[in-house]
Amino acid sequence: MKLDELEIGKDAIIESVDSGDAVLRQHIFDMGLTPGTEVTMMKYAPMGDPLEIRLRGYELTLRRADAARISLANVHDAHDCPRKNPQASTAAHPAFGEEPARPRREGAAPLPETAPLRFALAGNQNCGKTTLFNQLTGSNQHVGNFPGVTVDRKDGQIKGHANATITDLPGIYSLSPYTSEEVVSRQFILEEQPDAIIDIVDATNIERNLYLTLQLMELDRPMVLALNMMDELTENGGTVDVNALEAALGIPVVPISAAKNEGTGELAEHALHVARYREHPGRLDFCAADGPDGGALHRCIHGICHLIDDHAQAARIPVRFAATKLIEGDRLVTQALALEQNELDAVEHIICQMEEEAGTDRMAALADMRFSFIEGVCDQSVVKPHESREHLRSVAADRILTGKYTAIPVFILIMVLVFWITFDAVGQRLSDLLELGIEAFTGVVDQALTSFGLNPVVHSLVIDGIFAGVGSVLSFLPIIVVLFLLLSILEDSGYMARVAFVMDKILRKLGLSGRSFVPMLIGFGCSVPAIMATRTLPSEHDRKMTVMLTPFMSCSAKLPVYALFSAAFFPDHAPLVMVSLYIMGMVVGVLVALVLKGTAFKGDPVPFVMELPNYRLPSAKTTIRLAWDKAKGFVTKAFTIIFAASVIIWFLQTFDLRFDVVADQSQSMLAGLGTFIAPLFAPLGFGSWIAAAAIVAGFGAKENVAATLTVLMGGSVAGLATLFTPLTAYVFLTFVLLYTPCVAAVSAVRNELGTRMMCAVVLMQCGVAWLVALAVRLIGLALGLA
Repeated sequence: MKLDELEIGKDAIIESVDSGDAVLRQHIFDMGLTPGTEVTMMKYAPMGDPLEIRLRGYELTLRRADAARISLANVHDAHDCPRKNPQASTAAHPAFGEEPARPRREGAAPLPETAPLRFALAGNQNCGKTTLFNQLTGSNQHVGNFPGVTVDRKDGQIKGHANATITDLPGIYSLSPYTSEEVVSRQFILEEQPDAIIDIVDATNIERNLYLTLQLMELDRPMVLALNMMDELTENGGTVDVNALEAALGIPVVPISAAKNEGTGELAEHALHVARYREHPGRLDFCAADGPDGGALHRCIHGICHLIDDHAQAARIPVRFAATKLIEGDRLVTQALALEQNELDAVEHIICQMEEEAGTDRMAALADMRFSFIEGVCDQSVVKPHESREHLRSVAADRILTGKYTAIPVFILIMVLVFWITFDAVGQRLSDLLELGIEAFTGVVDQALTSFGLNPVVHSLVIDGIFAGVGSVLSFLPIIVVLFLLLSILEDSGYMARVAFVMDKILRKLGLSGRSFVPMLIGFGCSVPAIMATRTLPSEHDRKMTVMLTPFMSCSAKLPVYALFSAAFFPDHAPLVMVSLYIMGMVVGVLVALVLKGTAFKGDPVPFVMELPNYRLPSAKTTIRLAWDKAKGFVTKAFTIIFAASVIIWFLQTFDLRFDVVADQSQSMLAGLGTFIAPLFAPLGFGSWIAAAAIVAGFGAKENVAATLTVLMGGSVAGLATLFTPLTAYVFLTFVLLYTPCVAAVSAVRNELGTRMMCAVVLMQCGVAWLVALAVRLIGLALGLA
């Protein structure tokens, strides 16, 4: 039987994994799907694909086509596993400074007390790594529950230790180069040589988490293990004999609760100690000389170590790590070692001999070695908890949120609720109040400047330029903060991962995977983090397509433009107009995806293998902190980019080429620039120089479109009626929705895909925006809406 044929509620034992894709097969093994592992079929997605299974204490999703490559045996009804080692010791763990329970292997002489130290914080996704980073450094960083929310390297100083810098690496499951994040993490450790590694492990899912721990230990850097969520483990009847675990691994193990900030001080002290005294892991060898394979893998690894020792030293790669990666066929490590052909042949001969003796292939042998060692350690040190409240809650919620008939309606309902709260019930009402406050303040300043007798030109700069431009954009701050707040709650709760699970089959028809849905959903907040979030995608194919499609999702920076035109032309139907623009962006994105799938991005869809974390209540502190960060970022943007743009627009519309103040704006420099490009927009129905100038200003930041129009209209939206009809106003909004995103987003595209692809994205979006806007106008004229 194959895994895709397993009935819901049934257990089975994995017999073999037959994928012809070596990289995917390695990733499947790294996720714990090794021969001999018991799996439980949990559910199929609403559209029948992908499927969700439970193994090693966590949920995993994969597509039916990939599941069909996994053979099963011993199919039986699901059952509760017996609790492991209920007699495990609960002796107190030695405090910092007391005699440790582990073997010690010190390195060179201790570093001076004042020596700068650098730490790498590594761990699986959804294990509380970023929360721990915040506790150790006090850094305000977004904490999310979707796999891969940490897409960049974050640095911070450990509180109370100004010379100790900690780097928050992306969440990863192994050091195999399946995703760019795994490559980034291991390259940081290998090339920058941090003084120590802090490895954070989810105590409620310790077996799967320790797989990465063993690979980090092979890097032979001073290391400390942070056993997180111990409070959750003990509340559900489980425990860990920390002393036994520490003795088995040979590294310090510190129980903590990052969310409650318990044990983090002791963790920092242990980390500083192992870094300063260069205490390397007490063991690096996890293969048994007398194991079930007769010691074949043990002999293979040690034979390769002797063969490549000098090459590994020259490449500054730990020899044990290099040997296991050679066995896995890791291309990057193979290139770095620069082995001669005869040496490569000798390595291949040793591996083939091991496969023959062990009766299994190289990838399965290595994964089985690590998990067998982990199972032995857990048998000695872990008391398995009862089924946790968090998991029971997640299973109950998923009956509705990922149910066959309820998943998509519930998703639509949630998104409608998000938009209603943002654009009507809360965000818009707060925005209206803020706008009244800004208008009142502007009036007070205007009167004060008039009474003071300030030069009319400077007066105009302050009131018609700065206050009109910055103030008009600043009034939309509540809408943007509320939208980010709601998206953050969905992300932190774990719901975003379920959305990816539900939407995978639909997105696959567009040539993408369910993972691509979340970056595009983040794009409704801001295109920049959304584009950066594509780094979590394991495929270049998916990553490039997602980057190209994400800007079609209407970001929050366009809200001021929508609100400005809705108030002027559609006051009774503003929410409907805004929602229609969001829907149009998604529809256009789908159509462009279909075109790209059939042209530039042909090929089979990439695998969809993703963990489904338990639902967790979002932290109020983290959510409020995020809202504050977004508000601060928007205000900063308003008083920098938009401020500068408002001043520039005011200057261009106030002076002519001889720098004389113009009596008529049509004689200004801005009018000249707008007049030059206005013919491009004449077929769209808004060929005035003012509309053209606003679109040019929008290349800097989309909020500038609203700011520019407000400045050029003398601070009154009533003047827009002289430039647009309701139809051409909607056509203008269509163009603003779809044309090139802001400079920051374009820069993010360049960083991710390079200059050539950046230019392609800019040209594609401008072309698509023009064609769709023209189509909207022609349809409107055909319907008699002129």
